[in-house]
Amino acid sequence: MSSHTHNTVHIKKMNVELVKNVLKAQGVGTKASIANLTKLSVATCGTILNELLAIGEVIELDSDKPNGGRPAKQYRYNEDFGCVICLLVKTEGGIHSISCSIVNLIGETVHESTVELPHIDVKTIDQFIETLINGNENVQAIGIGIPGVVHQGVIGVCDVPDLAGQALGPYLEDKYEIPITIENDMNMTVYGFYHLQDFEEEKTFAVVTFPRNHFPGAGFIVDGRIITGNTTFAGEVSFLPFGMTREEQLRQLHTDDGFIQLAVQTLTSIIAIINPVTIAITGDLPRDSQLEKLYKGCLMNFPEEHMPQLMLQNNIHKEYMKGMVTATLESLTYRL
Repeated sequence: MSSHTHNTVHIKKMNVELVKNVLKAQGVGTKASIANLTKLSVATCGTILNELLAIGEVIELDSDKPNGGRPAKQYRYNEDFGCVICLLVKTEGGIHSISCSIVNLIGETVHESTVELPHIDVKTIDQFIETLINGNENVQAIGIGIPGVVHQGVIGVCDVPDLAGQALGPYLEDKYEIPITIENDMNMTVYGFYHLQDFEEEKTFAVVTFPRNHFPGAGFIVDGRIITGNTTFAGEVSFLPFGMTREEQLRQLHTDDGFIQLAVQTLTSIIAIINPVTIAITGDLPRDSQLEKLYKGCLMNFPEEHMPQLMLQNNIHKEYMKGMVTATLESLTYRL
């Protein structure tokens, strides 16, 4: 493909994305109103709308009320043109589960369910997805949250032993030929928290979790962008130099004094490195009664003006799913 042809295709995809974004945001639009918001010509918008109408991704409504001339046609994005499947793989208290959300193309939940399983491996997830695809029309993308390190769809260190070392992403992409997004659970949780805060400007935000019987983890957003690191290892805070073995760290986390000490060290490290506006503390181990000790413990290390808000929230399912849904829908958009 020549560079000229490539640029033409690139511009066309960008323009289509602009039109779709306006319709999703505005609900209903005419060619003129869409052209005004996208800064494209009315003719270009008309061509794109006709193409989207032909495949059913846009719906033509009754004409706008006349204003002394020919009534303008109105268009609406068809949120039910397709759907995405989002799965959250979890292991808590020795119980393995998969939470599923079927979401339409503007992020509205169509169906939700959670199933507990004796074990989870690639075959289990594949069968789960196959059943969902057979039961839903035009599945356009799949998102999977994993309690572990994920790099280019390959799972590394993972709380679900049978998934560690598995190339889950490449396998599913090859089989289903649709975009597959596999992400670390904490990255998706912080992404969900961030979007639900509805900040007016880009902020720096962190989530750190202290689960029972597992090592802690964290997720970071710096100036509005998820920080994953070179090999998506960012956030593996259990590898901080606590001066003890990992086995001893896990034991200490399950004692009152040990938890406070290790949590303060973890929070202090996060604050010193990314200086967030807020840190959400999650998981089974933290308690509301410990927040003051954690706050004061951090203040022993630096001036109070650098201290973020600390918020405690044990149940983060909504935030985790929000992040996964957002990331999965974004996998369908052409990057502007």
